[in-house]
Amino acid sequence: MELLSYIVWNPSLSLGPFRWYSLCWLLGLALAYLVVKKLYKEQKIKDELFDPLFIYCFLGILIGARLGHCLFYQPDYFLTSGKGFVEMLLPIHFLADGGWKFTGYEGLASHGGTLGLMIALWLYVRKTKLSIWRVLDNIAIATGVTACFIRLGNLMNSEIIGKITDVPWAFIFERVDTMPRHPGQLYEAIAYAILFGLMWWLHKKMAAKIGTGWFFGFCLTYIFTFRFFIEYTKEIQEAFEASLPLDMGQILSIPFILIGVACMVRARKL
Repeated sequence: MELLSYIVWNPSLSLGPFRWYSLCWLLGLALAYLVVKKLYKEQKIKDELFDPLFIYCFLGILIGARLGHCLFYQPDYFLTSGKGFVEMLLPIHFLADGGWKFTGYEGLASHGGTLGLMIALWLYVRKTKLSIWRVLDNIAIATGVTACFIRLGNLMNSEIIGKITDVPWAFIFERVDTMPRHPGQLYEAIAYAILFGLMWWLHKKMAAKIGTGWFFGFCLTYIFTFRFFIEYTKEIQEAFEASLPLDMGQILSIPFILIGVACMVRARKL
């Protein structure tokens, strides 16, 4: 197939003083904030119980995603030196001349973010005394919109690229190489947008299920089943994955799929 058939991709990393990746994260979290606020209002949950939720979610996702990337994908770098350990915790990079520069957090893993969010929500319900299942279901209904924008941020950064392919919708990520590749980030963004639409429709049809854990289970099962199979179109992120029967993204997806199915089975018995 001729080169002109492919989508040549090399957008600016920034929009004025703002990086696209950071903007996508903020937009995704802001939209989820509005969705969950509406859900709390529908369920007549007090405003003072909602107010701290955003802080818990933001810190849980950020800390979990950062530690997940460092520990799951690059432990040999971040855990073998003092400088690497500092870079894991702070958004900086040490330079060869002894100086340092601000980089932002370069490397965030969705599996770690999901685990961090779950821990943060557990701490939140301990403080507010709300039902953990109701909180998890409400967050699950909004999760698709945040996940969609995060993957759009990856697309703008030309990261988490797909394998070489000849499909007519292939992207040439010029910041990476000149080969046509699967736009894995776009596949995931579309899947998560569909998830959000589906979850919003289901919450209207199955309002009685909110608080049983069914929506949380469905969200985990949907996201990580899709993530497991989409990994077959994506390049491995670290060299050590080449020797594994499944890549790290697939290995980490399996426990979340099992947890999701278990939550849905539990909800059906209620």
